[in-house]
Amino acid sequence: MPAQDIVDLRSDTLTVPDAGMRAAMAHAEVGDDVWGEDPTVRRLEDEMARLLGKQAAVFVPSGTMGNLACVAAQTRPGDEVIADAQAHVVVYEVGGAAIVAGVQLRVLEMENGIPDAGAIAAAVREPDVHQPVTTLLCIENTHNRRGGAAIDAAQVHEAAHAAHARGLRVHCDGARLFNAAVALGVAPADLVTQCDTVTVCISKGLGAPVGSVVAGDPETIVSVRRWRKRLGGGMRQAGVIAAAGLYGLEHNFDRLADDHANAKVIADAIAGCPGATLRRPAVATNIVMFDTEASAAELAAGMREHDVLVSAMGPRTLRCVTHLGVDAAGVSRAAAVIARVLSD
Repeated sequence: MPAQDIVDLRSDTLTVPDAGMRAAMAHAEVGDDVWGEDPTVRRLEDEMARLLGKQAAVFVPSGTMGNLACVAAQTRPGDEVIADAQAHVVVYEVGGAAIVAGVQLRVLEMENGIPDAGAIAAAVREPDVHQPVTTLLCIENTHNRRGGAAIDAAQVHEAAHAAHARGLRVHCDGARLFNAAVALGVAPADLVTQCDTVTVCISKGLGAPVGSVVAGDPETIVSVRRWRKRLGGGMRQAGVIAAAGLYGLEHNFDRLADDHANAKVIADAIAGCPGATLRRPAVATNIVMFDTEASAAELAAGMREHDVLVSAMGPRTLRCVTHLGVDAAGVSRAAAVIARVLSD
């Protein structure tokens, strides 16, 4: 079957630039970004800082690098960082915080993906020569492995206030923060006003091919920029990819609501299937996760036979992610296939 007839719901990282985005990239004004001389990169950083309500920003090759640079810039080796047990920084970043930043992660099992004030107070180490010093709280919004949950400002503010009251800084892995903002009907900045740093991907819902942006206060961003260089993330004529991010902000931000509506179509189809338990976050976005009685790998293989691609996220857990590369017709077809395979 031709690639265009395959409905690929494995991830929103699988988007490809459309003709308009490619044109913007081809005509981007460029310079050497390591020297601070790429005007398109500067425009992307300035626009992201404005959208996130921060004073400064830096363009990085990936969200994983952005998260690691933020952890390293706000801790010292031997410190401890609090994070949810299912957070991206814990599960999917190959131990970078430990290997590179030299910090220990203290993981909390939070059903909604973000610790409350009581959980944070209990997790912060007391001054003791035998124990590490707790210096940072990492949160994730939306939360991938918690079913794409959009975490509202009140919960973020409670967690951040509790962390700050104990001398911790707060980092938000906002890879899909714009999805959260659209789902909650708020400005992105409203979700991170109390966060010291935030990382946002341009390579997911916005449809750009690569890159993330870290925003925060000027002093911290100087340190993050130094860590970017140390990690090999200093890019030269990076305006050709920054232009894709600017295009995505202009053309693909508001349409994230379409992805959320499409995800609901898939979720509704799964909800009626025997042997499948849908994970329902309080505020859903473009991620649909569900647990099954059968093997997730076998079910995914069965769906692939009908040209629908989904991800096995565990032995009995599957994930579907909607994005601009899948239209309503494709989603409708995928929903029918998924329901049929689950019901067989």
